[in-house]
Amino acid sequence: MKKMKKYFFLFLTLLALTANSQNNAIDEVIWVVGDDAILKSDIEKQRIYLEVHDMKIDGDPDCFIPEDLAIQKLLLHQAKIDSIVENASSVNAEVESRINRAIVQEGSKEKLEQREGKTIAVLREELREIIEQQMIAQKMQQKIIGDIKITPSEVRNFYASLKENEIPVIPTKSEIQIITIEPKASEKEIEATKAKLHEFKERIESGNTSFSTLAILYSEDTESAKLGGELGFMGRGMLVPEFTTVAFNLNNPKKVSPIVETEYGYHIIQLIEKRGDRANFRHILLRPQVSLAEKQAALTKLDSIANTIRTEKQSFEAAAARYSDDKNTRMNAGLMSNPRSGDSKIQDQDLINLSPEIARTVSNMNVGEVSKPFIMRTSGKEVCVIVKVKSKIKAHTANLNDDYQEIKEALQAQKGKETFDRWIANKQKETYISVKDRWKNCEFQYPGWVK
Repeated sequence: MKKMKKYFFLFLTLLALTANSQNNAIDEVIWVVGDDAILKSDIEKQRIYLEVHDMKIDGDPDCFIPEDLAIQKLLLHQAKIDSIVENASSVNAEVESRINRAIVQEGSKEKLEQREGKTIAVLREELREIIEQQMIAQKMQQKIIGDIKITPSEVRNFYASLKENEIPVIPTKSEIQIITIEPKASEKEIEATKAKLHEFKERIESGNTSFSTLAILYSEDTESAKLGGELGFMGRGMLVPEFTTVAFNLNNPKKVSPIVETEYGYHIIQLIEKRGDRANFRHILLRPQVSLAEKQAALTKLDSIANTIRTEKQSFEAAAARYSDDKNTRMNAGLMSNPRSGDSKIQDQDLINLSPEIARTVSNMNVGEVSKPFIMRTSGKEVCVIVKVKSKIKAHTANLNDDYQEIKEALQAQKGKETFDRWIANKQKETYISVKDRWKNCEFQYPGWVK
């Protein structure tokens, strides 16, 4: 079950203004913040969203939700004064991402439209305004906090001030080195894959079969396949270069692109619509099948490499630079990076998110140990891997020697919260705020709403 806590900066995310809540909620002004009103229907819409998505809040939703909306209104008002805006392409990208996720959850565009009581086009426009406001508010938050500078002495003093039960427990963290070999499909299999895509292209352009139908049935991009191959509106920088070059040169929605090879496999693409510097495409992805013999050959090669490392005939770092197909790690001593922090020290949960196969393999390995070869999936492909545990720090109570960065981040978060709290208190004093009696006894995070 999902759990929502009452942190500063928390804003509820709506798919769109749901039709049911608009019909059932009574429009009544319950709060006024500056020149902006908060309606009873606004509270009802967000409350329904929480219930539908099984999300819980600490405290009374009827108190939490209007306060959250009031904070956003303060931020948006200040953003207007400071001329803070959001890039339209960023807003559009987030709109399409959320629309696509909602379609996947519902099962089809038609089911989503039926649930919401409005077309995708209308939902898209409603959602665009909501997301733009959220993104502007977040920018304003960041400006208020600013770039908080923390000195080493401040970190030491902060750590010394913590009571024993306030010192965080740091989960196990490991540094993992990796060598990857990607088994290659045979030329015969590659040609068979291309021939299948050629057949699809002919069937679509002849009108015998729709692109969407073939994508649903055959595309190996499982998420877009659920949408008939549709990717949603995207800019050039959001797609891999090989795909972008071909896709953005398409002009006729009735035509299908030539076959495109990317790191993910082989594609055919169809233009749906262009809108400025963004476009919506469908694609079908097929990957040539790699035989068991080819996988075994890669595993055997890695086993040999692992033995040369164990017998110290070569270092793991040298072997990674020489043999690894992983472009992100081979010139960095084979070290994996945590995508959240960019650090080479990766907590267990982050490692599970990166690769369950690697997480399982290293869970019982000792520092300095090199694994046996195994197969993992990445970017939808199977690759053969060996890993080495370069270092491992067991779960422990945080200390300055091993966990300086985590302690510094905790201090930054505390200072950021204090700065934001002061800003809210000052804005409450200088802004006209009216709260109806029903809400005056709420236990607010910021008590200055009631004057």
